[in-house]
Amino acid sequence: HQQFEKRWFSIVIVATRQVMAPIVSFLIMLTYPTLSDIAGLNDRLTPLIVNLLGAWIIIRFATSFVRYPQLARTIAIIVWSVAALNTFGWLNAVTDQLDAFGFQLGENRLSLLTLIKGVFAFAILLWGAMVLSRITDKQLRNLNNLTPSLQVLISKIVRILIIVIVTIIGLNTVGIDLTSLAVFSGAVGVGLGFGLQKVISNFISGIILLMDRSIKPGDVIAIDQTYGWVNKLSARHASVITRDGKEHLIPNELLITERVENWSYSDRNIRLKIPVGISYNCEPRLALKLMLEAADETPRILKFPKPNALMIGFGDSSVDLELRAWIDDPANGIRNISSDLLLNIWDKFHEHGIEIPFPQRDVNWKNEEPLRVQVESTKPPAAPKRKTASKSAAKKPVPKQTTKKEEK
Repeated sequence: HQQFEKRWFSIVIVATRQVMAPIVSFLIMLTYPTLSDIAGLNDRLTPLIVNLLGAWIIIRFATSFVRYPQLARTIAIIVWSVAALNTFGWLNAVTDQLDAFGFQLGENRLSLLTLIKGVFAFAILLWGAMVLSRITDKQLRNLNNLTPSLQVLISKIVRILIIVIVTIIGLNTVGIDLTSLAVFSGAVGVGLGFGLQKVISNFISGIILLMDRSIKPGDVIAIDQTYGWVNKLSARHASVITRDGKEHLIPNELLITERVENWSYSDRNIRLKIPVGISYNCEPRLALKLMLEAADETPRILKFPKPNALMIGFGDSSVDLELRAWIDDPANGIRNISSDLLLNIWDKFHEHGIEIPFPQRDVNWKNEEPLRVQVESTKPPAAPKRKTASKSAAKKPVPKQTTKKEEK
């Protein structure tokens, strides 16, 4: 509360500093015509300077409370335009022309000038209503005896009442009698019923959620296989932030019509189920004991309710076991604590020789004939050798030379 008061006090101080110089100049120029008349001087520039200084004061003071540059620029253009028309003496003529265009609405006459005045008055009142609504919202958040859902509900009701009151005041400022609008109430109601059906449905759904407190800010919910914690509930949607930092805007209507798991509705205790498989050659009782020891050594696992290790069944290649443990902080993550449990179980099993199997298949050959295995060579066949001319030519017999003694 003290910080809030200091913040608004600093804003007022800054706004006062911004308009202090124009106000001093404006006051000096207001006294200048009197001094000129006393001195017998005729100064025609005084009204011009007074108008410009007045516009400057209005712009500096109005824009000091505006956070959006475009809106501040629009306010400056409008104020300078009115000041310029007033300076040149055209303001009355323009207002008369705007007032000439109008029509009769019941007993009241509605002109273009009246509409412009009403729009400006409604905009100023609406801005003040939003500021008052934010102040009320911040004050409600500082009340520790109210639950978050009740704070949001009261804030919504106050905002609706403020907007309704501002609308009524704005219409009365324009001069419109609310009884004259009774003719159009039926048609407007039907049009709003069809056009704003989803908006009204989401708004009513949000009020229902806040009243029955089934979902409230801070809860951990799961919808469409996505879980996260509820950041805030607005008039149209609920903001749900997941573990990866993504913010989902879920319409309030879906939170009522669809299936939603609230992990923290009654309490925040969540049970984890960790499936584990061991080999048929290992002792399952020892494995169950090691799994409980791993759960006791893992942070975030609750001591009460106690963790439990069970033998589930006989699988195709493993004995199926399961570790069941409880946590009370699901908003801090489910996968990370499951990973820590599996790593601790892995270390325990390796220390004691517990084997974690993987799927295997045994193939039995029942044919009486021996199995023949033919291994094909992967080397390319050798290229045929080319025959040379000396080798391919046939060898001719050499005639035998005889001597004379042999002839005899």
